[in-house]
Amino acid sequence: MAEIIQRDGTWAFDGSTVRITPGLHRSVPLFRQTYGEITVPLEAVAGIVYEPERKRGRLRLRLREGSDPLLQATGGRLPDAADPYRLTVDVDRSGVAEYVAEEVRRALLLDQIPKEPARTYLLAGPPVPVSVRSSDGTVSFDGVQVRIDWADTSDRVKRATGPRIIAVGDLVQVEWLPNSGYEDGFLRFVTRETVFSKLPPEKDPYALDLWGSTRRDLLTALVAAAVTARLPHPSTRTGEHVARERPALTAAAPPTSDRHDVLLRRLRELGDLHRAGVLTDEEFALTKAAVLRDF
Repeated sequence: MAEIIQRDGTWAFDGSTVRITPGLHRSVPLFRQTYGEITVPLEAVAGIVYEPERKRGRLRLRLREGSDPLLQATGGRLPDAADPYRLTVDVDRSGVAEYVAEEVRRALLLDQIPKEPARTYLLAGPPVPVSVRSSDGTVSFDGVQVRIDWADTSDRVKRATGPRIIAVGDLVQVEWLPNSGYEDGFLRFVTRETVFSKLPPEKDPYALDLWGSTRRDLLTALVAAAVTARLPHPSTRTGEHVARERPALTAAAPPTSDRHDVLLRRLRELGDLHRAGVLTDEEFALTKAAVLRDF
């Protein structure tokens, strides 16, 4: 067992897995504490390196491309401090960090772990159900469907459409960009019908506009990763596959009487908002189109 315990967290390697446990100190970012312990199988590891510095060093674990739904969903855009595969090491523990890195490298060599991209997810991703309250609303995922409940500060177009519910089977991919504090981020759920629609996040009823607390908005990456883990692996999806799926939607069964009643009620509500001047002509058209797409 090779193990290093730091205020930033603990890494333990038993020859087949690297167990990463975040530290409990207040300096550890909320994202890592919320994500919790991660067990990384050796077959998902591409490499490990210790980067010494004058006061503190860093232990970095590199994973094989396509092996982790978190990295797939975030595209390497997690801030360094929130990266669960990065450990800050005190200078007096640099020898231990080097030992852990050497043990992992030796195991990679002995087991002949390939460096090629993985063809399936080797990590499970965040557990479900998961729910995160962001600046634009609350997004929840139970393993079957995504639900977005808009906040009072959300754009009125979004609030007028009501809660957004998206089945996993209707999703093509998840797009995520963090709120940097200087530029807004977003969490967008791309369905077969909206794959070519690129409304700005603040107007898109399938997207959360991330503009508030960077610390809390970062937690939306948990939902992005949990959903991504349940979508087809990128190695199995192509542009042609997505294009073939789109026409099939036109053959969908007509809505049930209950859904038809809900649709009529929603359209009447939007019409009332439009006549009252709450929604502009453009906002009414966009909102109406979004509601019709849902049905």
